[in-house]
Amino acid sequence: MESIYDFVIVGGGPSGCAVASGLAKSPKKPSVLLLEAGGDNDDHNLRVDGQRWTTSINKDLNWGYKTTPQEYCGNRELNLPSGRGLGGGSAINFANYTIGCRDDYDEWARIVGDDTFRWERMQTRFKDLESFNGEPPAGVGKKYAAPKPTDHGTSGPLKVGYTKECVEDLTEILDCFEQAGFPLNPDHNSGNPIGMSVSINSCQNGVRSTAADLITPAPDNLTVSTHSPVQRVIIEGKKAIGVESNGKKYFASKEVVLCAGALHSPRILMHSGIGPAKQLNEYQIPIIQANEAVGQNLRDHLCIPIVHSRKEPGVSSASFYGDAKAMDAALEQWKKDGTGPWAKYGAQAAIGFFKLDDIAKMKEFQDLPAEEQRFMLLDTVPHYEIFTHLPAHMFYPIPTMNYHCLATWYFNGQSRGEITLQSSDPDVPLKYNPRFLASPFDRRVAIESMRSLLRFTEHEAYAKNTVALISGPKSDSDEDILEYWAERVISSLHMTGTAKMGKPGDSNVVLDNNFRVIGIEGLRVADLCAVPVLPSGHVQATAYVTGVTCAEKLAKEYHLE
Repeated sequence: MESIYDFVIVGGGPSGCAVASGLAKSPKKPSVLLLEAGGDNDDHNLRVDGQRWTTSINKDLNWGYKTTPQEYCGNRELNLPSGRGLGGGSAINFANYTIGCRDDYDEWARIVGDDTFRWERMQTRFKDLESFNGEPPAGVGKKYAAPKPTDHGTSGPLKVGYTKECVEDLTEILDCFEQAGFPLNPDHNSGNPIGMSVSINSCQNGVRSTAADLITPAPDNLTVSTHSPVQRVIIEGKKAIGVESNGKKYFASKEVVLCAGALHSPRILMHSGIGPAKQLNEYQIPIIQANEAVGQNLRDHLCIPIVHSRKEPGVSSASFYGDAKAMDAALEQWKKDGTGPWAKYGAQAAIGFFKLDDIAKMKEFQDLPAEEQRFMLLDTVPHYEIFTHLPAHMFYPIPTMNYHCLATWYFNGQSRGEITLQSSDPDVPLKYNPRFLASPFDRRVAIESMRSLLRFTEHEAYAKNTVALISGPKSDSDEDILEYWAERVISSLHMTGTAKMGKPGDSNVVLDNNFRVIGIEGLRVADLCAVPVLPSGHVQATAYVTGVTCAEKLAKEYHLE
């Protein structure tokens, strides 16, 4: 009887912890089991704010997947980070907390025909989720950061906000953007991210907040089992009744909910007999429910840096990063009270979301389906992102000199990748082919987003303190910019859509608007797999709100309120 629960949740990342927390804390207090393939991730030292850039290289926290050779990326096999252990991606990402734009969620609602996903409803969930510290860093005035209390929550389990201190030139850089024609935005999480903002982080008081905070302490009716990778769902007829993990069986009297992420949930579905018939037949997996869309529609955001050396004296972070004793002493200070240089350097940046003024005139845009064009021209939908103050030396071979690293992302990528079986063994990873930059539109927007960033770096306000280019394209020609993308592009850990939801009768969907796997009773998928849009930002917030929304739907359906 110990192996029977009302709900079995698979995956301890943002979505899984949100589902587990929402169900377990509902008034009727059902029994909930949360299975996580990785460990507890309970070492507090993994939460150092300023060291968030290197957690993804910790092999205990990252599955370490790679793509297949990417044709438009120099045939390189790119890293495809995937969080492992409680917290999932929120434990290894760059901790930028962006909720995207209101039009993302209204589009989600339109695609699936369900007002549950409209912005007004989603914003309420975001507010309930967060404890927001809206006090900007010392010396940063309201011109740069002025969030409205009505747009944020103060009593949720997820600690987000600004740092107490920041690098000396943060407002100077923001002024440079404004002078170069990039408008300022006092809060990128208001529903309209357009403009340059002081970034909001999933960190507070020097400490990273992860999804594990949603289930800590765990209520008595929630059981959390780590080191429990799930190989398959147990299905009788067309009904899911439990899961298998390392030879053990765990049964659900009500529902199984997969929240293993866009790279993992399709694997579990396929090894359970739910997926493309040809693949299942090839690997002798009995077909329970054929669905060609499982593992398809893989989307991601791509990132690329540009680095310049800067005039002395510059910012004090250069000398800090170059002094091992100073960094060691700072870590001891952080361990005591969460303050000091590791709560300052690499912990606060500026972030901006912008439109390309001439996008409608681009042939590559005009060749897109009308619905894609309509969506991208909506008021709050950005076409690219700019991020400042990346500590590039932590993950690129750059000396710890006085430099400044900017990065750009392009949004609304039209390339659609896939993840496919390559073994009948459920413990063997899938094959990941995101087809980065395969779409002509993607290549055009990649070029133009970098070109916008180059125009900024050439503006007098910024260029007057530049010494030399350390890393960047040879010129602003299409060819040189694309060559640079091919050489330096990285995935952003923003994979979505590989078991997406839609309306009944849609040909390319796996789930209905209630997260239910079509054709299977008692089985849902509630993670970034399900999301039918690629959100305009860093997607951990969307992963959280996906889990919250699923928990609400389950609570209503099973009268748990």
